[in-house]
Amino acid sequence: MAEFTMPSLGADMDEGTLLEWLVATGDLVRKGEPVAVVETAKSTIEVECFETGTLTELLVEPGTTVPVGTPLALIGPAEDGPPARPAPEKAPSPDAREPAVPAEAAEVPARAPSPPPEPVPVPAAPAARPPGHIETGPLVRHLAERSGVDLEGLHGSGPGGRVTRTDIEHAAAARAGTGPPRVRATPLARRLGAELGVDLAGVKGTGRHGAVRASDVRRAAPGPSAPSPDHPAPAAAAVPPSPARPSVTRPSEERPTGMRQAIAGLMSRANRDIPHYYLSTTVDMAAAMDWLHEHNRRSPVGERLLPAALLLKAAALAAREVPELNGFWTDDHFTAGDGVHLGVAVSLRGGGLVAPALHDADALALPGLMAGLKDLVTRARTGRLRGSEVSDATLTVTNLGDQGVETVFGVIHPPQVALVGFGRVADRPCAVDGLLGVRPVVTTTLAADHRATDGAVGARFLTVVTRLLQNPEQL
Repeated sequence: MAEFTMPSLGADMDEGTLLEWLVATGDLVRKGEPVAVVETAKSTIEVECFETGTLTELLVEPGTTVPVGTPLALIGPAEDGPPARPAPEKAPSPDAREPAVPAEAAEVPARAPSPPPEPVPVPAAPAARPPGHIETGPLVRHLAERSGVDLEGLHGSGPGGRVTRTDIEHAAAARAGTGPPRVRATPLARRLGAELGVDLAGVKGTGRHGAVRASDVRRAAPGPSAPSPDHPAPAAAAVPPSPARPSVTRPSEERPTGMRQAIAGLMSRANRDIPHYYLSTTVDMAAAMDWLHEHNRRSPVGERLLPAALLLKAAALAAREVPELNGFWTDDHFTAGDGVHLGVAVSLRGGGLVAPALHDADALALPGLMAGLKDLVTRARTGRLRGSEVSDATLTVTNLGDQGVETVFGVIHPPQVALVGFGRVADRPCAVDGLLGVRPVVTTTLAADHRATDGAVGARFLTVVTRLLQNPEQL
């Protein structure tokens, strides 16, 4: 039995809040598949499962904040269908509920050939608790007790007749005489629906069994909440007209403050612990811009490139050629990255920034890199990043050229050992072949960790970037 724990989604993360489960007890989960949504001080992130198996028990309720490393769920072997009965053995122990009965029931199948006295408890246990009922986790039992629902009278709609959270909600609604049961939706979807004024009954769900997910609510959000209806931060902008919901505004208003504190803490630590050195060079972009204009002229609209794609690809190929700057400083030594995963600094509309990873950026063709960049920025601003994307970056790139900035000197994001900065591509007087002319140039900077490399290595990196941008056909 493996534990799915609260992951560390960055060097500055000590705890996280579980917002919603994307799977239910009894579901088959696969390694790399998103199973939960976690909120950190910086962002809302979809967390992937660490291994393949059957989800036997959920240990933490949505809305709970727990430290990194806290078990969130239990995962059994993938073939655990009906045999997923070790779960009851563990489920009662946290609740301190009659461990003896489930323990006997779990032991019986293993001792089928044993003497006759052993099988006696088997009929008794199922009679008291139907099979689908036994495999409900403590969360469902707790919800049933709180709602006054009798589990023994319920027919579960989950796999193998398991009683699910939705079954409890439907039974509670029927018991209270409130008419038709609530729409099947995740807790985060209900919260967003209330914040954005979306009626869940009219939203088509894309989750399991047609459940409405948070992304469905964001897509269905009405136009008037325009400041940014497609990401979590706008909740604060949508709430002021409706003073009847003051409690809803508080988390949205506190998020920027928490993010600023998290960023300040991490950068203070980086400045204190990392001996930075800085290098800068100016790159002639004439050949790159000519190549870019010609490519875009011949390409469909959807495949056209921005200068940022060329800059990122040059940084990624340079990191592959100079691997001493692509990796991590941990336990007083450098560890090279298992690939070139560029952390791309993305500013959020509600304030703050995140730097999710563009995986294997050196191996992506320019159109694929451009598409990946657009997707990454969109999901970063709508709170739909994956856990691996916020924790796998081997080298961070920041590009403030679209803001008019010409030179960027960044602070290294620990445990990485370097950060590359690009300014805007600007026309400047430039001497070429003994003649003075006006050329498009970009200022490229490097902040690097003196514990891992010296200035000679950093200079070699910038030389490679310059060579690639002046020969764009190599990108």
